[in-house]
Amino acid sequence: MVSELLKKYIWLTQTILRKGREGVTFAQLSGLWKERWGEKYPRRSFNNHREAIAEIFGVQIDCDRSTNCYLIKDSGDMSNSDTSTSWMINTFTVNSLLTLAQDRLKGRVSVDDIPSGRQYLASIMEAMQDNLIVEIQYLKYNSSEPAAYTIHPYAVKESDKRWYLVGWCEQRKQVRVYGLDRIFSLTVCDARFKMPDEFDVDELFASCYGVYLPDNDQRPVNVVFKASAAEAKYLKDLPLHPSQTLQSEDKWSATFSMFVNVNNKLVMDLLSRGPRIEVISPVSLRNTIKEEIKKTSQLYE
Repeated sequence: MVSELLKKYIWLTQTILRKGREGVTFAQLSGLWKERWGEKYPRRSFNNHREAIAEIFGVQIDCDRSTNCYLIKDSGDMSNSDTSTSWMINTFTVNSLLTLAQDRLKGRVSVDDIPSGRQYLASIMEAMQDNLIVEIQYLKYNSSEPAAYTIHPYAVKESDKRWYLVGWCEQRKQVRVYGLDRIFSLTVCDARFKMPDEFDVDELFASCYGVYLPDNDQRPVNVVFKASAAEAKYLKDLPLHPSQTLQSEDKWSATFSMFVNVNNKLVMDLLSRGPRIEVISPVSLRNTIKEEIKKTSQLYE
């Protein structure tokens, strides 16, 4: 299974990382591989795995010819939790360890479940590796019947405990976002697509809030909001958006700004903070928040 192969990629990467600058010989790896997976480790398979790890995670496993040891030279960067590579590896590794140790650690580890990543994430990542087109049956929340789409899988993105497929839709003739938990079937095709030059999923969503791409005529705006002193502490540790910056602060409150496309998710997230946040500008967003508060208040009158 593809998921089993991903586990092996993670195991190999973490094994080499743990060896640090000294690295590990192929003979040592073969022994460790047999202990872990109960099978021989052909060198050809090892080389294929190295290429796959470079493709999927962007992690290069190099060989020091002076010692014939394999190592990850920039392994220092892997400890940086801000890097997407580190996050991906740590996520898959933790999930794997939780599965392996679920009996021994039962009742001692609690994590939020992300069901959308179980069935199709690995298959999509394999398709991305070889630039293979995928066909999906997708059911929107506001539809009663699934629709068929042919997708060029550009990227996957996690947001709010859900995984999303980001890709070019042949039927819609534009880049679209699909929640993995709304996919009812997925087929990896033999046909390939050409990946756009310089595509970067983080740049694509740089001014978006959540995973909602803006309409063609929508432009990001500067959103300014004031937070209570207590709420400001949380916002500093976990910003609402990567563009969030602190504008001013005193002992009672702090004022932040962020450059985003306004959408319903932003409205809902701001409302969820209750009286701890006040939107200052733009006026249109402030009025939207005000109207939503009125509607909510009426429900409880």
